[in-house]
Amino acid sequence: MEFRIVDLEKEPIDYDLALAPGAIDFGEEATQAGPLAASGCAEVIHEHRGPKDIVADVRLRGRYSSRFVLPCARCVEPVEMPLEGDYDLIFRPIGADPGPAERSITAPETEIGYYHKDSLALEDVLREQVLLALPARILCKPDCKGLCPRCGANRNQQACGCDVGPNDPRWAALSGLRGQVKS
Repeated sequence: MEFRIVDLEKEPIDYDLALAPGAIDFGEEATQAGPLAASGCAEVIHEHRGPKDIVADVRLRGRYSSRFVLPCARCVEPVEMPLEGDYDLIFRPIGADPGPAERSITAPETEIGYYHKDSLALEDVLREQVLLALPARILCKPDCKGLCPRCGANRNQQACGCDVGPNDPRWAALSGLRGQVKS
């Protein structure tokens, strides 16, 4: 769904839709397992910067929810998790903020996104919000044993017969420290 500024200038646009898996590419980070429900409102907010300098910012408020499949951080098995969130975002046209291309930004400026030309794609916004909400790592179960570093077997499914091997001699200086440290 694309929000055109000329349409938003007339009146705010409410949306309530369900995007099928595959409609948005989430890359290798996650796979959408069910419809992505998104609802909210898009509207134009005029920012007055002077008597004749008016910037048309787009405010996008809404909510999303769906189920996603992520790889376990230890054994790489798929883990399904529900994900939902709210957003209240401001988008400004590219080029509305004059100044050097590289500069320090303030904390409030981190909340502002930018749109190209005269429209804003809801799918791009939802992709960004989902990727930001995904956990950095997820486990299939709290006691996941992971993969064997030697043969790659999933230790949750089968016992691995690989030899543990000798300890790395670089850690020998620290080996006696465990008994000296009090809990």
